[in-house]
Amino acid sequence: MDISVVIPLLDEQDSLLELHDWIAQVMQSNRLSYELIFIDDGSRDDSWSIIKTLNNKNPSVLGIRFTQNFGKSQALHAGFERAIGDVVITMDADLQDSPEEIPALFNLIETKKYDVVSGWKKKRYDAYITKNLPSKLFNWAARRISGVKLHDFNCGLKAYRKEVVKSIEVYGEMHRYIPVLAVNAGFKNITEKVVIHQARKHG
Repeated sequence: MDISVVIPLLDEQDSLLELHDWIAQVMQSNRLSYELIFIDDGSRDDSWSIIKTLNNKNPSVLGIRFTQNFGKSQALHAGFERAIGDVVITMDADLQDSPEEIPALFNLIETKKYDVVSGWKKKRYDAYITKNLPSKLFNWAARRISGVKLHDFNCGLKAYRKEVVKSIEVYGEMHRYIPVLAVNAGFKNITEKVVIHQARKHG
């Protein structure tokens, strides 16, 4: 299988159908085999019901359900354990990450032989004071402390060689530092790609 798309989510019922259809269209038009793994991290809305409906409609859709909210790191860890694709791509469920980026991320792993490709939301549509400025400060500190020279550690849109996600353990708040975990595990061929960032449509 070419790609596993791993998507942690919490209360995203309004986004899931559109996100699924968008990803499926991109995969089909690029002739990529895939699985789409939704990890419901304790949603209280109808997210899980929608995931079950999508699974009945599309056998490429898989679902993992947490009975309570354990956090993004635990959700990603569960998705990584389940994933079987040669390339594992993570993205958020809120439609701010564009599935149109998937083929280019996949090609960077497959043809350029990178271990990790990290998305960089160079142009953001978040409120500057509440999200953009804190993100800039966090990324500056993460670069300084870790030595990994990425502009956007917080970006949920990333691609990994399967061996990377099978070699690391994501816990606590370490989802922000997965590229650092990869380097520590011996996967040092890391790059970043400028990706589209879209305004949140729901919630």
